Amino acid sequence: MNYHPREKLNNIAAVRADVRPPATVREERLARWALLLDQDPDRYLATLSETEFQPEFTRDCMRHDGSPLAIAFEDPVFRAEGLEDDSYGEAKRFFALSDRQLHRVVCSCRSGATVRSGKAAEYVREIAKPDPGLFAMLWDAFRIFR
Repeated sequence: MNYHPREKLNNIAAVRADVRPPATVREERLARWALLLDQDPDRYLATLSETEFQPEFTRDCMRHDGSPLAIAFEDPVFRAEGLEDDSYGEAKRFFALSDRQLHRVVCSCRSGATVRSGKAAEYVREIAKPDPGLFAMLWDAFRIFR
């Protein structure tokens, strides 16, 4: 591989420094998913049944029409960025979520067979918040008792 300054590359190809890569970062994807869910906040969406009790392979294949995952998959931007289907495992990969995080959004144990779309958006926003870390949580707990 040879290094060439941008000025020289301009003679060979159209080089644009202002073009963003197609994939957005995790936080942007989660924010977009929450916005999609908030478009009809009173819509009832299907949940997935007891995801925490399923074997990993079964859990990763779980999906349901009209679920919060299906709302994400309906989005052409997410599909263009590589969201391949509306399964639990694909959402976990695409949004870079842990099982615990995705469980909060889609599992039936939190809200029953359905969840309001606006409530699912709240769950997604909670997940998108940066983890404060152990020290920050201990400091906040200490400040409460002062």
